[in-house]
Amino acid sequence: MKISTRGRYALRMLLDLAEHSNDGYIALKDIAERQGISKKYLEQIVSILNKTDILKTNRGFQGGYMLSQTPDKYTVGHILRITEGSLAPVACLDYEPNTCERKDECITLPLWQGLNRVICEYLDNITLQDLINQQKNLYANDYVI
Repeated sequence: MKISTRGRYALRMLLDLAEHSNDGYIALKDIAERQGISKKYLEQIVSILNKTDILKTNRGFQGGYMLSQTPDKYTVGHILRITEGSLAPVACLDYEPNTCERKDECITLPLWQGLNRVICEYLDNITLQDLINQQKNLYANDYVI
């Protein structure tokens, strides 16, 4: 499994919104500038995210985007599924129930199911808030005398 730039940039964009949540609605140009991502690419990501309930949007002079919930409500797994689709390591696990014609005799299916379970459990247990806290802790312990 390889996460595309769309998934990685969506995660960075949402983290940026979480970190600046006290600033009200945030313009895409500001996120683009801080994150080093083109505004046009962020517009494409926003169009995907707007199909869900992740963002609040405000148009006009003070327009922009903000998270519709607190950062602890968003898991990395959920965000990546929105932007990437399935996180399954093999195509036969993309749908439930598994419709692969070889599923009953596939000797490797348990391997892929186990890997899929580990990936999902890991990504579904990390929130945007966890990532922000991890970053804060990293910098909190970075001092020089």
